[in-house]
Amino acid sequence: MPAHRSIVATFVALALVLLAACGSPGARPGPDRPVVLAAAAALPAGAAGTVDVGGRPVQVQVPPGYDPASPAPLLVVLHGFGSDPARVDDLLGLREEAAARGALYVLPEGTTGPDGRRFWNASDACCGAERADVDDSAYLALVVRTLATTYAVDPRRVAVVGYSNGGFMAYRTACDHADLVSTVVSLAGAMPADGRACRPSRPVRVVQVHGTDDPVIRAAGGRREGHAYPGAAASAAAWARLDDCPAPPLTAPGLRDLDTAVPGAETTVTTWAGCADGTSVQLWSIAGADHSPALGTAFATAVLDVATGTR
Repeated sequence: MPAHRSIVATFVALALVLLAACGSPGARPGPDRPVVLAAAAALPAGAAGTVDVGGRPVQVQVPPGYDPASPAPLLVVLHGFGSDPARVDDLLGLREEAAARGALYVLPEGTTGPDGRRFWNASDACCGAERADVDDSAYLALVVRTLATTYAVDPRRVAVVGYSNGGFMAYRTACDHADLVSTVVSLAGAMPADGRACRPSRPVRVVQVHGTDDPVIRAAGGRREGHAYPGAAASAAAWARLDDCPAPPLTAPGLRDLDTAVPGAETTVTTWAGCADGTSVQLWSIAGADHSPALGTAFATAVLDVATGTR
């Protein structure tokens, strides 16, 4: 982008921020009330706010060193069932590391079901069979496309990170829109029960993260609310087949310390390497962790290592 166009875009964005802030005392921005902009309005470098995409709020953080001349990684983070962006933001702790790595950090929001809880219509395995009128796959594709239109995004570094129901949804997004998504990180999620439902158009880098003591979405797989779901190892192995990875996977010597509530290093990393198009599939098994691990900075570092890498 020429320098004069970049300057004009920045002034337009700042003007929209000032207009939004001055609308009324009740709409004044602050820690609990971010500035709300139109979907096409770009926030300046180092700013955070909320935009409207498809009638839903999407939180966006632009890294301090963002430069339209240098396409940035994009990190889309999905909350769990009955949760919200604030809680998954706090649980995963990726915000600061995303800024440090120069990644655009994005938190979309699911819709509210009849029971009053937010959800993602992910797959036959989780949280959407009775809510088939909501097409969250198409919606998240719209989110990625909108952000890629508003900012300079590196298409080789678009990662969707999801927790629980959001982890199921991250897989669904990659299955349906591999042309837009290069990386998936699923924490306490799983692939669809019907493997035929996933037919990605190209290989995708995948990380499945799961606590061995998760009582909600069991690492070995099971059924929840009448829906069967595959286990963590089975979900990773499914992507290894989809990505045409050579067998067998290798388990790295030593452990990672990802869960601060579990003493010492507790996470085993198993990797399918040498997959098609330079991708890989990993399974991070957190020994002793439950459905909501106490994730430390090592988790954020490991996730951004994968999300900001190129294939």
